[in-house]
Amino acid sequence: MHICLILAPGFPILTYVLLREVVSRANNLAGRPLFSVEIRTVTGAPVASIDGIEISPDRTDWEDPPGWDLVVICACAQPLKRLPMGLRGFLLRAQTAGGTLAGFDSGVTVLAALGLLDGYQAVLPIDPTEDEADILARVAPSDQLFCFDRGRLTAATGLAAGDALLAWVARVHDPDVAREVSDALSLGRFRSDGDACHLPQAQDPILARMQSIMVTHLGDPRPMDQIASDLDLSPKQLRLRCRKGLGQTPTQVYLKLRLERAEQLVRDTVLSVEDVALATGFASPSSFTRSFKSRYGAPPRIMRQNA
Repeated sequence: MHICLILAPGFPILTYVLLREVVSRANNLAGRPLFSVEIRTVTGAPVASIDGIEISPDRTDWEDPPGWDLVVICACAQPLKRLPMGLRGFLLRAQTAGGTLAGFDSGVTVLAALGLLDGYQAVLPIDPTEDEADILARVAPSDQLFCFDRGRLTAATGLAAGDALLAWVARVHDPDVAREVSDALSLGRFRSDGDACHLPQAQDPILARMQSIMVTHLGDPRPMDQIASDLDLSPKQLRLRCRKGLGQTPTQVYLKLRLERAEQLVRDTVLSVEDVALATGFASPSSFTRSFKSRYGAPPRIMRQNA
């Protein structure tokens, strides 16, 4: 099965790495090439991720090798700045041939701008500009981590994109392969429906919602007063409820979730320490390393060497 990944300048590197890892693990577990990946860019030239890692395209045109099964657009800030003329036709031909069209992060905005999400349900990107919000108004918002709707696959964050890719593998190929890849990558229980999971146990539905919000925003942590507001609570009410239900403050729960994901990325991906810090919402690699060492007893580089 053939996957085309289309990168825009400033794309989130975690999504790129997760796609590569999912494909590599699936092929290795099967002992044969189940999936292939071709990289294209909206500029037709090498593009840099949001943190400066440059990726070169495998092809620079919009001609159609046969048999695209999944076409993924991965973008971040200003996703509509330099869209090529041939992109919409390329996507429509992939759709006509039965391929799934996917948008991750602001790739969702690209699909919407090209008229390919009108009337569909999708996971919308966080904090769109006013112009982007007008475009996204034609799309029915989903509150899941990722969303399948009639040949469209959308996810907001890089981590959710990994779950979305596994769900696609399960749908088009084999759920057992998706589960094995999920286990190999330590991504927690395989998610086939986009719902948040692999969270600390919380009987209180308000705390379960709090945890889902936190997991959705590991890379861009939401202020605690905003989370409390999302739950229709004051920060003090949330803190008291969290201490009673989970034995921790909301801040402690959030940090634990971010560090657990960071530990998985250190052990099971090729992301640099700097990229792991960015992917889990730390202001700097040094602050990340301090927090990581405090929790796990060793800095991330040492843990990776010993893994």
